[in-house]
Amino acid sequence: MAEKRYHGIDKDPNGAMNPTGNIIRDAWVFGLIPETETCEGWLVQGIDTLYDKVTKEWEKYGHLVSNLPPELAERHGRIYQQAIVEAKKKGWNPELGEND
Repeated sequence: MAEKRYHGIDKDPNGAMNPTGNIIRDAWVFGLIPETETCEGWLVQGIDTLYDKVTKEWEKYGHLVSNLPPELAERHGRIYQQAIVEAKKKGWNPELGEND
C-alpha cells in the first residue's frame, strides 16, 4: 500500500485553513521553504519535519506575531491576509468550527 501524500496547500479544501496549512504558511513566513512550495506530494514525515522547524522559529519570538521583527511581521500579515481571502472564495467560513 502506497503511503499517503499531501495534495498541496493550493488544493486543500476550504483554502487550507487547518493545521497543515498553517505549518506551510508559517514556513513561508520564516523562509524555510519558498512561497511557491505547495508541499504537494510530501509524505506526513516531511510535514512533521517542517512543523519541527517552524516551531523552533516561533520559539525565538515566544510564539507571538507581535514579537516578530518588522520584516517577518509584514510577511506574516501578507501571507495570512491572502490566505483568508482565498479561503473565503473557496467556501471557508471562519465562524464555523471544523465539525460544523
